[in-house]
Amino acid sequence: MKRYYKIQAVLVFVLLFTISGLAQDNKKLTLEAVIKDQVFTPKTVQGINWMKDGKFYSSLKTVAGFPQVVRINVATGEESEVLIDGRELGLNFSNYAFNPEESMALLGSEIEPIYRRSTKAIYHLLDLETGNLKELEEGEKISYASLSPDNQKVAYVKENNLYYLDLQTDKKVQVTSDGEKNAIINGAADWVYEEEFSMSKAFSWSNDGSKLAYIRFDESEVPLFNMQKWGALYPEDEHFKYPKAGEKNAVVSIQIYHLENAQTQTVDTGADTDIYLPRMYWAADNNTLAIIRLNRLQNQMDILFADSQTGKTKTILSETAETYVDMDYNDNFLFLPEGKGFIGTSEKDGFKHVYQYDMEGNKIRQITKGEWEVTELVAVDSKEGKVYYVSTEQSPLERHFYSINLKGKKKKLLTPEEGTHSINMSPDQQYYIDAYSTVTQPLQVVLSDNEGKEIKVLEDNQALQEKMKEYAYLPKEFFDFKTIDGTSLNGYMIKPVTFDPSKTYPVLMYVYGGPGSQNVMNNWGSTRDWWHQHLAAEGYIVVGIDNRGTGGRDFKHSTYNQLGKLETEDQIAGAKYLAELPYVDASRIGIWGWSYGGYMSSLALMIGNETFKTAMAVAPVTTWRYYDTIYTERFLQTPQLNPAGYDDFSPINHVNKLNGNFLLVHGTGDDNVHFQNSVALVDALITSDKQFDSFYYPNRNHGIHGGNTTWHLYKMLTNYVKEKL
Repeated sequence: MKRYYKIQAVLVFVLLFTISGLAQDNKKLTLEAVIKDQVFTPKTVQGINWMKDGKFYSSLKTVAGFPQVVRINVATGEESEVLIDGRELGLNFSNYAFNPEESMALLGSEIEPIYRRSTKAIYHLLDLETGNLKELEEGEKISYASLSPDNQKVAYVKENNLYYLDLQTDKKVQVTSDGEKNAIINGAADWVYEEEFSMSKAFSWSNDGSKLAYIRFDESEVPLFNMQKWGALYPEDEHFKYPKAGEKNAVVSIQIYHLENAQTQTVDTGADTDIYLPRMYWAADNNTLAIIRLNRLQNQMDILFADSQTGKTKTILSETAETYVDMDYNDNFLFLPEGKGFIGTSEKDGFKHVYQYDMEGNKIRQITKGEWEVTELVAVDSKEGKVYYVSTEQSPLERHFYSINLKGKKKKLLTPEEGTHSINMSPDQQYYIDAYSTVTQPLQVVLSDNEGKEIKVLEDNQALQEKMKEYAYLPKEFFDFKTIDGTSLNGYMIKPVTFDPSKTYPVLMYVYGGPGSQNVMNNWGSTRDWWHQHLAAEGYIVVGIDNRGTGGRDFKHSTYNQLGKLETEDQIAGAKYLAELPYVDASRIGIWGWSYGGYMSSLALMIGNETFKTAMAVAPVTTWRYYDTIYTERFLQTPQLNPAGYDDFSPINHVNKLNGNFLLVHGTGDDNVHFQNSVALVDALITSDKQFDSFYYPNRNHGIHGGNTTWHLYKMLTNYVKEKL
């Protein structure tokens, strides 16, 4: 880490000297350029699918307003053929998927979002050999259409039921018939699974296409949440099942449908139904379904192996924790062929690392070790005996790609280039596409072989790099500091281009701060980061600090059972550290955040009322009693077991401490952090006779976007900073 900071310090000094000298000649970063024109958004390579022979991959691009799927030669990186031409088909599709033989493709068009990850769309099946185009369900929108491995069938979800179409007979088979809105869901996730377990599709073909495993959600007893949609003469009500902390969850079961005899086998997942079943994987054979089971408090995770014929299960592996088992860090495991076991990850030694187990769940060895985290288990090459993974070993501020053999030897860094790397590896583990960036270099997309040898740069964003030379700005400068109890925290700082250390500047801090999150990273950044650059151009210093709870197992789990306490202390400590810097105006320090960050900025202003002058909270949680079961109970247990953990650091209970400028913003159509949160906070502020500013966006969801919304929001936030900080 110290090595990294020294490099950054030199880099920033050079850029500070160079860019400051050119500041008068370069353009100022305007709000219009950042938000409306999206000048600083890099290009990428879209719709990549690796092809079966390992010598080609396909990619989606737009030509004359229509989509094209092109085949690209891995050895040369050059396009060799147009596989699908949207103009010729008369179809403006936006995603595609091939069957294993690459003789057919599923094309999705008119994709309609439901919630964060769920969608429905019109699907067409294209026969690549004959050119025949078949519309599924006569053009009705369906979800998650998936070709079977044997190329004979397409499965999909429609109106909460699971179906498949036999491509040989053109016969449609309805696998389930009890699907009902706000009652039963088959093959698709309910709201809370989708949001917190990062899933929407909830069915899976067996390896030979003879069986369909699916998750069934019985949400009949889950309380109903109501949102009003504004616009019509009489507002419409939207009802959906949303389990708030301590309330009933859906009763979830796993079923296996056998196509041969149209029989459904229920998998035995235990007598306790107040559990979570968030993952299922077919093992290397066609008879074993691996299942992850979590208890309600998420402090025990079991891996079950189910016999698809009988539904009987055997517990192969169990992991427990005094706090919680973080499934987001430990839910991926890969099976080795011929019953040689599987590779998985665990935080059992205090950091997430890779382990090898036999098929009985016995640990063979720990493959990776060290005081760093494996953030992704990418692939296992069983022939060569290699594991590929992404980790924080180079720096906690970066992500890098490695290979290592199954014995934990011959580790090799495959991405030595500085930055944050994201990997898409070919199924045969011979090639990978690396998308990476730094605070000074926009996204680079590079094709390499499995030894790390570069084959071709697929996107270098050279035009953007040239464009950036026209503007005056300084990249993020990384730093660390110690709080009063000796805890070391990472941060970044953006200084104005005309920065003069003999002057003082107001500071706006940005916070998210939720468990396992990380904002202080060496990457190019999003629209939000470039808005911060605009504020720096207006004379503000912008700072981000990762508080306790945001990375590394002990650091992350330190906030367990009392969200908000340590995180707020750390943000206040960060502000006090900044206030001691000679170029910071200690009387003008503000903080803002969105979602968990809105929760944090609200608490920071209230509890740290002598430190912060201004706070802006966008779509904040104001009491964890209003948030969902899976996320909230993972960190706080239930309200029944831990009422103080829910109430002690609710902003609603600290409104009497408000002594500064406070802006509260929310979308009334937020299905995630409900508008109810802000209504309750406003009511408490009124009761406490506190003046504040607020704004609501009609029908906008948690992302508060659509049409002119993003521009309006950031313009308002900018004006508030200028007026109140």
